[in-house]
Amino acid sequence: MFKYVTWGLSVLVTLIMLKGGYGKLSGNPAMLGAFPMMGLPSWFGYFIGACELAGAIGIWLPRLQALAALGIAIIMAGAVYFHVAFTPLQGGIPALLVLLSCVFIFTQRKNQAFWA
Repeated sequence: MFKYVTWGLSVLVTLIMLKGGYGKLSGNPAMLGAFPMMGLPSWFGYFIGACELAGAIGIWLPRLQALAALGIAIIMAGAVYFHVAFTPLQGGIPALLVLLSCVFIFTQRKNQAFWA
Protein backbone atom coordinates (compact mmCIF):
# COMPACT_ATOMS: atom_id res chain seq x y z
CA MET A 1 0.00 0.00 0.00
CA PHE A 2 2.82 2.46 0.84
CA LYS A 3 4.10 2.00 -2.70
CA TYR A 4 0.93 3.57 -4.10
CA VAL A 5 0.87 6.36 -1.51
CA THR A 6 4.50 7.16 -2.32
CA TRP A 7 3.74 7.16 -6.03
CA GLY A 8 0.70 9.45 -5.58
CA LEU A 9 2.62 11.87 -3.37
CA SER A 10 5.45 11.88 -5.91
CA VAL A 11 2.99 12.93 -8.63
CA LEU A 12 1.61 15.76 -6.49
CA VAL A 13 5.03 17.00 -5.41
CA THR A 14 6.24 16.89 -9.03
CA LEU A 15 3.32 18.98 -10.28
CA ILE A 16 3.77 21.54 -7.51
CA MET A 17 7.53 21.78 -8.09
CA LEU A 18 7.11 22.10 -11.86
CA LYS A 19 4.65 24.97 -11.37
CA GLY A 20 6.78 26.72 -8.77
CA GLY A 21 10.05 26.22 -10.61
CA TYR A 22 8.63 27.43 -13.90
CA GLY A 23 7.10 30.46 -12.20
CA LYS A 24 10.39 31.47 -10.65
CA LEU A 25 12.51 30.82 -13.74
CA SER A 26 10.06 32.75 -15.94
CA GLY A 27 10.54 35.80 -13.71
CA ASN A 28 7.02 35.92 -12.25
CA PRO A 29 7.16 38.82 -9.75
CA ALA A 30 4.67 37.11 -7.43
CA MET A 31 6.97 34.10 -7.20
CA LEU A 32 10.17 36.08 -6.80
CA GLY A 33 8.91 38.76 -4.41
CA ALA A 34 9.48 36.65 -1.30
CA PHE A 35 13.25 36.55 -1.64
CA PRO A 36 13.99 40.27 -1.20
CA MET A 37 11.54 40.33 1.73
CA MET A 38 13.78 37.78 3.46
CA GLY A 39 16.91 39.77 2.65
CA LEU A 40 18.06 37.37 -0.06
CA PRO A 41 19.43 38.48 -3.43
CA SER A 42 17.04 38.36 -6.37
CA TRP A 43 19.14 35.72 -8.19
CA PHE A 44 18.41 33.31 -5.34
CA GLY A 45 14.81 32.98 -6.56
CA TYR A 46 16.06 31.75 -9.91
CA PHE A 47 18.39 29.31 -8.17
CA ILE A 48 15.49 27.93 -6.10
CA GLY A 49 13.39 27.63 -9.26
CA ALA A 50 16.13 25.58 -10.92
CA CYS A 51 16.39 23.40 -7.81
CA GLU A 52 12.63 22.85 -7.83
CA LEU A 53 12.72 21.71 -11.44
CA ALA A 54 15.70 19.45 -10.72
CA GLY A 55 13.80 17.97 -7.78
CA ALA A 56 10.73 17.38 -9.93
CA ILE A 57 12.88 15.37 -12.33
CA GLY A 58 14.98 13.63 -9.68
CA ILE A 59 11.97 12.36 -7.80
CA TRP A 60 11.34 9.98 -10.74
CA LEU A 61 14.86 8.56 -10.90
CA PRO A 62 14.97 5.60 -8.51
CA ARG A 63 18.54 6.11 -7.27
CA LEU A 64 17.97 9.87 -6.82
CA GLN A 65 14.40 9.86 -5.48
CA ALA A 66 15.36 10.06 -1.80
CA LEU A 67 17.91 12.81 -2.44
CA ALA A 68 15.41 14.80 -4.53
CA ALA A 69 12.75 14.45 -1.82
CA LEU A 70 15.26 15.63 0.78
CA GLY A 71 16.23 18.64 -1.34
CA ILE A 72 12.62 19.61 -1.92
CA ALA A 73 11.92 19.21 1.82
CA ILE A 74 14.71 21.69 2.58
CA ILE A 75 13.27 24.18 0.09
CA MET A 76 9.81 23.72 1.61
CA ALA A 77 11.20 24.29 5.10
CA GLY A 78 12.37 27.68 3.82
CA ALA A 79 8.93 28.30 2.35
CA VAL A 80 7.26 27.44 5.67
CA TYR A 81 9.63 29.85 7.42
CA PHE A 82 8.73 32.60 4.95
CA HIS A 83 5.01 32.12 5.52
CA VAL A 84 5.36 32.00 9.30
CA ALA A 85 7.50 35.15 9.36
CA PHE A 86 5.94 37.28 6.62
CA THR A 87 2.39 36.17 5.79
CA PRO A 88 -0.66 34.91 7.61
CA LEU A 89 0.14 31.50 9.09
CA GLN A 90 -2.37 29.60 6.95
CA GLY A 91 -0.39 30.62 3.85
CA GLY A 92 2.29 28.13 4.88
CA ILE A 93 -0.01 25.10 5.05
CA PRO A 94 0.58 23.99 1.42
CA ALA A 95 4.36 24.24 1.87
CA LEU A 96 4.10 22.27 5.12
CA LEU A 97 2.09 19.54 3.38
CA VAL A 98 4.67 19.28 0.58
CA LEU A 99 7.45 19.16 3.19
CA LEU A 100 5.70 16.31 5.05
CA SER A 101 5.06 14.50 1.75
CA CYS A 102 8.75 14.71 0.91
CA VAL A 103 9.73 13.40 4.34
CA PHE A 104 7.41 10.43 3.73
CA ILE A 105 8.86 9.83 0.24
CA PHE A 106 12.38 10.04 1.67
CA THR A 107 11.64 7.46 4.38
CA GLN A 108 10.13 5.10 1.82
CA ARG A 109 12.94 5.42 -0.74
CA LYS A 110 16.12 5.95 1.30
CA ASN A 111 17.10 2.27 1.05
CA GLN A 112 17.01 2.47 -2.76
CA ALA A 113 19.20 5.57 -2.95
CA PHE A 114 22.65 5.66 -4.49
CA TRP A 115 24.25 5.71 -1.01
CA ALA A 116 22.45 2.53 0.17
